[in-house]
Amino acid sequence: MPHPRSLVPTPARWSLNLTAVLAAATLSGASATRYPLTVTDDLGRAVTLRAEPRRIISMLPSHTETLEAIGAADKLIAVDLYSNAPKALVDRLPKVGSAYQPNLEAIAALKPDLVLADESSGSRLTEKLAAAGLTVYGGTAQTYKEVFEKIATLGKLTNREVNATRLVTRMRSDLNGLQQLVIGRPKVSTYYEVDPAPYSVGPNSFIGALISQAGGQTIVPARLGNFPKLDPELIVKSDPQVMVGLTLDEARRRPGWSSLRAVSSGQVFNPTPEERDALSRPGPNLVTALRSLIRWLHPEALK
Repeated sequence: MPHPRSLVPTPARWSLNLTAVLAAATLSGASATRYPLTVTDDLGRAVTLRAEPRRIISMLPSHTETLEAIGAADKLIAVDLYSNAPKALVDRLPKVGSAYQPNLEAIAALKPDLVLADESSGSRLTEKLAAAGLTVYGGTAQTYKEVFEKIATLGKLTNREVNATRLVTRMRSDLNGLQQLVIGRPKVSTYYEVDPAPYSVGPNSFIGALISQAGGQTIVPARLGNFPKLDPELIVKSDPQVMVGLTLDEARRRPGWSSLRAVSSGQVFNPTPEERDALSRPGPNLVTALRSLIRWLHPEALK
């Protein structure tokens, strides 16, 4: 929720004074970010910051959680309705709608230096706010690789590049450690339900990549995209070994599902709200998401 753009090299030898300066910079999250800074967002727009942003509005939970994780939470002045973590932070901040139903007047009135939006909300938020003279970055991770890229980008935008690099390095190390637990184990065919419509996940989505790293394999072919709506018959024909995202009772009530391997063996798992957030938000909680998937697909690996 998903590969950093770059890692900060550490020279072998520095003078004592310079080493102390660098250590202090690392602890504070400072970096070599220089302003004015221009980056290209997922809408292909050039986004320019003339100075380090001090007043940021996050319109996506994964952005909110990333800012907290890289030490930039003090810059937040408002968040979207769905940002619910960390609780101590978001409870004290104004809520300014969602990506699809933003309170444009409230956002503009807060006079943010930067608004972080979802690129899929371009016509609803990004373009309208940009037209009002506000600086808006539209972008969210869709793939596993992009999760790390977005963390790096947010680190750069907020002058927290060192912290972003440290977060990415730690996440990759923790994720690699979990992946080692399932190496050599058989792949478990998995149906992951995003929505009862039913929407699921392709292998190239960040959730699909996590399923693979957890020793599973999504039943969705890559040609259908990252988050496709499925023909229910595809699910029946695939006869998955494990289902995630719904209850066993819900699965049993669906036509033709009671005899599927996952349903008949009781291998249907409904994530807790916290697990669902980690699985659905391409951000710093990927480690929690991967651990949950391993527990469902290969529980013996965590014993």
